[in-house]
Amino acid sequence: MSETTEREIGPFSIGDPLATPSQPIDVPDHDVWDQGIDKGFAWVFYAGDDRRLTRPVIIADGFNHGRSELDKLYQFLDGEDYPFLTALRRSGRDVILLGFDDRTASILENSKAAEATIRKAIDCRDGNERLVVGGFSMGGLITRYTLARMETDFHEDEHQTGVYFSFDTPHRGATIPMGVQAFSYLLYPFGEHAFALQMNSPAAREMLWRHYDNATGKIDVAPERKALLDELDRVGNWPQIPRRIGVANGRADGVGLPSVKPGDVALRLLTLFGGTTFYIQAQGDATSAVLHRLVPPVEKTITTEDFPELDGAPGGTLPTYGILDEAIREKNGRTELHHPEICFVPSVSAVDIGDFENQQDLYARVDELNPSDSGLHAFLCSPTTTAHTLPTEELCTWLMREFDA
Repeated sequence: MSETTEREIGPFSIGDPLATPSQPIDVPDHDVWDQGIDKGFAWVFYAGDDRRLTRPVIIADGFNHGRSELDKLYQFLDGEDYPFLTALRRSGRDVILLGFDDRTASILENSKAAEATIRKAIDCRDGNERLVVGGFSMGGLITRYTLARMETDFHEDEHQTGVYFSFDTPHRGATIPMGVQAFSYLLYPFGEHAFALQMNSPAAREMLWRHYDNATGKIDVAPERKALLDELDRVGNWPQIPRRIGVANGRADGVGLPSVKPGDVALRLLTLFGGTTFYIQAQGDATSAVLHRLVPPVEKTITTEDFPELDGAPGGTLPTYGILDEAIREKNGRTELHHPEICFVPSVSAVDIGDFENQQDLYARVDELNPSDSGLHAFLCSPTTTAHTLPTEELCTWLMREFDA
């Protein structure tokens, strides 16, 4: 293996599936709002042929590298398990997709785009129907904070929103294995790799339950996350005026991914960073990964202390190791992949009903917990484990019924 070989690992990212539709479809005619929206832009899909904005639903994009790709977002939300956007428009609702100039920017910064889009929707609205505002994954955090801030810092009903919704949003944090985060920096000496920039971005530091700091080698709650939580506390944590609803792609019965066994090998790289091995997160003092790089040479073991069994937990899944495996194999590297998908947003986080510092809380049966412990007025978990942000028919139709409740 040569330095040139390792240098050839192309750009990739581990973000929300919202930008990776499996069945590309035609995107209907729409208006583009790109003036006066600081930090972002929006596409407007009217319910009727008269192009009147009467019942706006603002849907914010999630976490990934770079600028939002709203064509792919539309295709994912309408062309996967259930045509969510078409169903919304057929019910008489106008869909506004909110994108961001930089999906790795701070949640607090991207809140500016959400606020501007809300204000523009109010200005363009024909009639006085209250807005529905929310988002998928991190988009739900951005809109949650925006609505709460507008109530706190301006007139309490400034946003004129009747319903806030979130779709598999990491209200209490998301998880990416420590070994995977650390591996991203092995690519960094070969240029500012997209994966490393993504893992070290403001959004990742704010959203992730625990963050690996490459400068210190420490694993902890990032300062940026602490600042976000403090700012949420300042604005009351939640908007108080809208009805708050949410769904989780994970299950409510405490069942996660039984085949994902703690301590098992998740992925082993045989060539290209050969010898690098990633393990399924176990409790106690555990090895997350053993990392190897040839040039410049690195041999490092990433360990965790007092973590619960995150990777196999109940929650919406990401193909985290599948993405790494594909990036290596695209450059003719050899691998052993055992567990492509693991938990990304635990169910208890997506419906904001519990923290998950310990095993008991992470694997709690949401359906047996007190619903009043959640910041949401109503929520629904998926009956089966599904991919993070996947718009299934059951989750989408429940949301639409709740929009009209």
